Amino acid sequence: MPNAATSWWDAVRHAPPHDRRDWALAAIVLAGVVLEGALRQDLTWRPVAVVFGCGLALATLLRRAHPLAAVAYAFGGFAALDVAAFVAGAEPVALLSGWTVLVLVYSLLRWRGDRDAVMGLAVVTLAIAVIVGVDFPGIAETIAGSALVLLAAALGASVRYRAAAREQRIEQAKLQEREQLARELHDTVAHHVSAIAIQAQAGLFLARSASLSGATEALETIDREAARTLAEMRTMVSALRDRRRQPATAPQRRIADIEHLVSSSTDALRVGVRLSGDLTNLSPAVEGAVYRVAQESITNATRHALQATRVEVEVDGDATEVRLTVSDDGARTAPGADRPGFGLVGMTERVTLLGGTLTAGPNPDRGWSVRAVLPRGIAAP
Repeated sequence: MPNAATSWWDAVRHAPPHDRRDWALAAIVLAGVVLEGALRQDLTWRPVAVVFGCGLALATLLRRAHPLAAVAYAFGGFAALDVAAFVAGAEPVALLSGWTVLVLVYSLLRWRGDRDAVMGLAVVTLAIAVIVGVDFPGIAETIAGSALVLLAAALGASVRYRAAAREQRIEQAKLQEREQLARELHDTVAHHVSAIAIQAQAGLFLARSASLSGATEALETIDREAARTLAEMRTMVSALRDRRRQPATAPQRRIADIEHLVSSSTDALRVGVRLSGDLTNLSPAVEGAVYRVAQESITNATRHALQATRVEVEVDGDATEVRLTVSDDGARTAPGADRPGFGLVGMTERVTLLGGTLTAGPNPDRGWSVRAVLPRGIAAP
């Protein structure tokens, strides 16, 4: 898996379409351009400046989807106007709304990597060189202006890197959960296939003793296929494991083990567990998933539920599905509630792989709840 720096360089961030913030920014730029055109007496080439300023407002709307084009228009436009004014012997076209270029540089490094970022920064560097060459404002002003542009670029790159790192950690959490689920499924299926093989071998012995050729052939086939299935499954699970991490072997958890989670109780936070309905003859994978979700939810409540005094775990089953609800009575606002933690991401991946659903969010009055619904058996992919 590539690291975050590689993801930052190679991947094109899928920018969301412009939203109300972009419309508001464009409106501010446009209003500023109109006011400058109407009130500034020293504005060079007023009609040209106003038209160019309107283009800057449009560029703010395109800064997510087409940041390279927006940066090229803004910096290239300012450079072209300064060169034209220099040739004509006029004053440079100095729009106060030109601060928009900082937003465009930020957007370029935030939403684009590799070639687009390099090309955009090359355009910016060339445009600044041209502008300084035809209208040198002084060393201090040049350094300050260049520093602001670099700061905007660095901020965009930093936000992009953090987003790439978070996406990578989310994928790692999903892969780890898939690996854990594969190991648990291997243990369960291996047990049943081993039982089939033992029964086939016993039947094969009896069939040979009674000279039942047809039964012998069938049982030999069952024996071979059972052995082949076990070998292939072990190979598959071995390939799925990350050999850099060899977690200690732990027994697969069951629904009944959830009652042991009350040991997580402290004087400040009490944990209650209630099991009801039909919870017998469940798929081991489903039992393991219910336990893991309950465990992760209690851990999250212990760490993050503000002012919480109690966590309630309820598991209910019927003929078709199993339902789990974990609720706390903490403050309704949870830190980072809009960005689920990596443990919750892993649990969602596990539940989804088993054909279920998992949701998490604030309760209507107080606290936070995690709800999972899984079919009694493993859903077909």
